[in-house]
Parts: sequence; C-alpha cells; structure tokens
Amino acid sequence: MTVEATPRLITIGETMMMFAPANAESLATAVDVRLHPGGAESNVACHVAHAGLSSAWVGVVGDDVFGHRISSAIEGHGVDTRWVTYDTTAPTGVYFKDPGKEVLYYRSTSAASRMSPATVASIPLEDADVVHLSGITPGLSESCAALVEAVFDRVAASSAILSFDVNFRPSLWPDRSVAGSVLRELANRAGFVFVGLDEAEALWGCRSADDIRSLLPKPERLVVKDGDVGATEFSVDLTVFVPAIPTEVLEAVGAGDAFAAGYLSGLLRGHVAKDRLRAGHERARLVLRSTSDFITELTE
Repeated sequence: MTVEATPRLITIGETMMMFAPANAESLATAVDVRLHPGGAESNVACHVAHAGLSSAWVGVVGDDVFGHRISSAIEGHGVDTRWVTYDTTAPTGVYFKDPGKEVLYYRSTSAASRMSPATVASIPLEDADVVHLSGITPGLSESCAALVEAVFDRVAASSAILSFDVNFRPSLWPDRSVAGSVLRELANRAGFVFVGLDEAEALWGCRSADDIRSLLPKPERLVVKDGDVGATEFSVDLTVFVPAIPTEVLEAVGAGDAFAAGYLSGLLRGHVAKDRLRAGHERARLVLRSTSDFITELTE
C-alpha cells in the first residue's frame, strides 16, 4: 500500500482477536471457528479503506502471534498500521462471539489497556481530516481515559473533526451512572457523534432521537441509530431521517462500526446528510448478514 503523509481518517483504540463460529450457531455446539481481528475503531478504518479513502489505525497489541496477525490482517485491508506498537509484557486481548446470545471478552490485562497519551504523542492527529474514537477506550483503564482526554484536547485545537461513537459496553463500566456521566461529557465535546437509541436509553433514559439531541446539544452533527428502523442526523439547522435497509440479521456486533464508517466515508467525499446516512446503512447491512465484524461484499 502507498503510505500518505497523514491519512484522511485516523482511528485509535483496542483491537482483539475474535473467535466466532463459521456459521451462525452457538459456541456450545460449533465445531468450525474462525479467527478475525475485532475492534470498533479498526473496523471503521477497514471499511473506510475499502471505500477507497486513506485511513490509519493506532493501537497497542501484544508482541505475540495474535498481535502480529491482527496488524497484518488490518494492513491487508489497506489500512495504514505504521503507528501500531507491540507490548512485550502484556498479551493481546481476545473475545468470543456466541451468535444471538452474547460476546465474551478477555481483555482486562491486555496490552491495549496500557495505552496512554504517550501512545499518540508523536502522531500528527491535527493533520487528519477526521480522528475517530469510541466510548470503549475510556472504559479500559485510567491511562486509556487519559489518552482519550489528550486526543480530545489536541483535536479541539486543530481543524480536524473529532468523531465519537458512544459504543457503551456495560462490562467495562461497573457503575452505569459513571458511564452515563463520562460518555455524555465526551459526546458533548465531539464534533460528530454516533449513538444507538438502545444504548442512550440504557445510559440516560432517552426514549427518542429528540430526547438524545436535547441531552447532547453541542455536537455539530449527531447521528442516532435506531436498529432496523433507521437513522437520524441532527445538525444546527436540519434533521434528516433515512430508513434502514431490510436485512436478514445473522449477528449484529460490528454493524455500528460499519455504519459509522459508511457515514464518515460519505462525509469525506462531501456527500449530503441523506447520502451519508444511506452509505452507513449499506455498510452496516454487510456486517449484519455475517458472523464477522468485517465483510467487504454480500454473497446473495
């Protein structure tokens, strides 16, 4: 791949090795299991790269077979991985998808949980068009929360757009009230925000997209996703709704990342709100029809 001085999109966050049944069946009975990289931010970077736009993923993995496999796989999708680092003293996190039931995470002592402001100190975040983070990272550790603060501060002082996906993961937040406070504050400091209506209800008791906008009035653009109903973009002077594409769902994990990537790809291409939302739905549909977090095309 050709490496640009600074990719248009830079994403930062943990990527783990994901184990998932080859078919949409329970882990209790599955025999064939596939390994894929799985991480919200790197998923976004991969989808954006497949849309023909330059992207980079910044993360820390263990200096182990999983860490190197993750980095190689993500680079193979056309993503710039020059800022990925390898920790020789901590492992790469792993997780297991049990389709239709749950996701089992093993990440508490992962290399990525040691990320800190030093992780991005030498990275030219300010030169990107968009820097994308999620609410997963501040829940990983105190040093990861400090990393998020540093990125927010640096991007706020630049011309780059700070994109933030709330991505509430209950297992990372023992106290839901703390999660609600932290993620609301971060969302109101971001330029572009993605949030699911279901997670907004869990965090803040919101029952509608309008409720969320009232709670998050500051982002330049707020995108509220409502599952198979559709998505709404709020901006200063416009509200746009685009219905979801009817889809047979095999597994939903990763679809939100695909939606964000489709939307951000549209943004980077200068598309209007309706087309950005439609692009988000189209990318999400790919993942909804697979047990993988990332898929490049549909097989009808």
